[in-house]
This record gives sequence, structure tokens and C-alpha cells, in this order.
Amino acid sequence: MASKKSTIVFLPGGSNKIRKINVPNGLILIFCFAILLITLGIGWLISDYRRIKIQIPELNHLRKENRTQKIQLVALTRKINQINQKMAGLQEFEHRIRIMTSMEPSGEQDQFLSLGGSNINTLKSDYQLEEVHKGLIHRMHKSLENLETEMAVVSISQKELSNFLKEQKSILACTPSICPTEGWFSSGFGYRISPFTNQREFHKGLDIGTRVGTPVIAPADGLVVFVGGEGNFGKMIAINHGYNLMTRYAHLHEFLVKKGQYVKRGQVIAEVGKSGRCTGPHLHYEVLVNGAPVNPLRYILD
Repeated sequence: MASKKSTIVFLPGGSNKIRKINVPNGLILIFCFAILLITLGIGWLISDYRRIKIQIPELNHLRKENRTQKIQLVALTRKINQINQKMAGLQEFEHRIRIMTSMEPSGEQDQFLSLGGSNINTLKSDYQLEEVHKGLIHRMHKSLENLETEMAVVSISQKELSNFLKEQKSILACTPSICPTEGWFSSGFGYRISPFTNQREFHKGLDIGTRVGTPVIAPADGLVVFVGGEGNFGKMIAINHGYNLMTRYAHLHEFLVKKGQYVKRGQVIAEVGKSGRCTGPHLHYEVLVNGAPVNPLRYILD
């Protein structure tokens, strides 16, 4: 059985002869199908080209953003490492202060001394941002969490240290440490023969002989709790320094402070006199600890 064919007629212009070509129908179908595939392929290529062309600015933007983020990550990593180093320095300084002040070390602080920062070498130029997120970003977040915890611990520890140092400073400021007036020690603390009864008696303070009107100064910070006459002591001032410490000043000539007034170390509070029962102008100076008199010489350092 003969295959079906189609005739293609060419009509050239002029006097040329008409040409006829017999082509099998199957070949025509194949040719048409090939044309269709080529057309579809060209259409897909054009569409894909247009899509890529549209995405090029976005891709460029993403690349630029990627580079910017890498730079920011490098800067952040360096910053974290710098903060870690400064934190370690603060902890070391605090540790030394605690040793110097004989203060107990903070129990929670030592466990953070070995914390490290992020490794900046992991940010190589050929790293993709997604890989960085999986590795470096996780470690950076961990470092930040550690720093946050560490800063909280250091804050509590330094507050404790600050309170301790303030208390120590307050104790030092309120502890008598200087002689309250100029002169010579005419009678010491302890048993002596009374100049009035010629009998052995206990002298509760320190007598400092000097001229009438010589300034009397506070040997430490404190609150004036008594100003007035006190029997044989004559004109007397008493200062409460806190921490169970009190000082008394007797045989005064004139008061220069009032009851309830807060005084500082070195502040003039009175003038030496010879009021009350005494043999001559001098200052009777007492130091009491928990209400009991102690030797004032222990509290005169200069």
C-alpha cells in the first residue's frame, strides 16, 4: 500500500516553471512538531531571560547585603571579644581588691572567668551567610548570653564590694585617730594618785595640758550628743561616732558646736579651759567602746 503524500507547489515569479514536490505526510507532521518545539523553546528562553533580568538587581542587592552583614558580623565579633577582655580585667581587678580588703571572694564569679568570645577566623570570605548563621551566629549569641549572665553576676558582686568599701570607709572615718588638741600628756589612762584626795584612783581618760583657749578638734566623724555641764568635769562635750565608739571632752572653756550637730574629723568643737574640778587648764579626753573607757593612746596615731 502506497504511503499518503502531500504535494507542495512553488509558484515562482516571472516565466519560471511551476515546481511540485511530493512530501510524505509523516515528514510534514515531524517538521511541524519540530517548529512547535523550537518556538516553545525560544519562548521559554525569552521568558527565563526576562525573569533573570528582573532578578539581577535583587541578586546584586542581596550580594551587597551579604557583604555588609559579614562586615557587621566581623565588627560584632571583635566587639564581643573586647568586652570579654574588659570583663576579665574587671574581674581580675575586683579579685585583687577583695584580697587586699580580706573580703570573701564571690562564689558565682569564678565560674565565668574562663568564658571566651567568638572566633573571628571562622568568618572567611568564601563562607555563605547561611553557613555563618548555623555556626558563628550561634556562638555569638551564646557569647552574648554568657556576657549578660556574667555582667549580672559582676554587678551584684561589685555592689557588694562597694557596700563593703563604703562601710570600711565609714568605719575609718568614724574611728578616732588624731590627738584632739596640742599640748603635753600630763596624766595617762589607768590608776594614779588623785591630786585632790591623795588616794589611789582609776583615771578613765587622758589629760593633755595646754593653755586656755587652745582649740579642741574632733578626732573622727560623729554626732554631738551632749553639750553642757557635767559635775566635776565642768563644761563637757560628748560625740557618738557610731560602731559603739564615743569620745568625751571635759574641763572646756567654750563650746563651738551644738547638740545634734554632725562634725567631721579635724573640725574645731571647743576651746581648752579649766572648768569643773581641776588643778589647771587642760583637756580631759576619754574614749569609750561599748560604754567602757579604754586607753585613748590606742586611738592617737600621729
